[in-house]
Amino acid sequence: MISEAMRERFDREVAKYPADQKQSAVMACLAIVQQAHGHVSADSERAVAEYLGMPPIAVHEVTTFYNMYNAQPVGRFKLNVCTNLPCQLRDGQTALEHLCRKLGIEEGGTTADGLFTVQKSECLGACADSPVMLVNDRQMCSFMNEARLDELVATLKAQAA
Repeated sequence: MISEAMRERFDREVAKYPADQKQSAVMACLAIVQQAHGHVSADSERAVAEYLGMPPIAVHEVTTFYNMYNAQPVGRFKLNVCTNLPCQLRDGQTALEHLCRKLGIEEGGTTADGLFTVQKSECLGACADSPVMLVNDRQMCSFMNEARLDELVATLKAQAA
């Protein structure tokens, strides 16, 4: 579950905090697990909790609060579309629905080829650029109308080929 290489990375993250506050590295440790496995399973949560000396429920609360952690496997490209009010007022829901229609999946689903997962997202902090979305929790995309969404999907498919 937690490889030696992962444990070494955990150690480096924990070293950034005072010895009595190693639980502060929980988000970094979860990110390491997700990078290695593609998601954070319940077993991984327990392993992180044990490593950090914290209750498993406390780790679970972190993974379920933040949408950057995947409790289950997701597609190669995770597309999080903001649907909070500012984005809603500028067609955020329309963008989400367009992506789902284009990819033939429901919100929260993954395409049969495993390439795309489309999810709603809480505020991404770029309201002036709405509607916005994140690709793989890293790349912010702004002003996502249908044409830009189609272009993004085509570009990502080409990257996967």
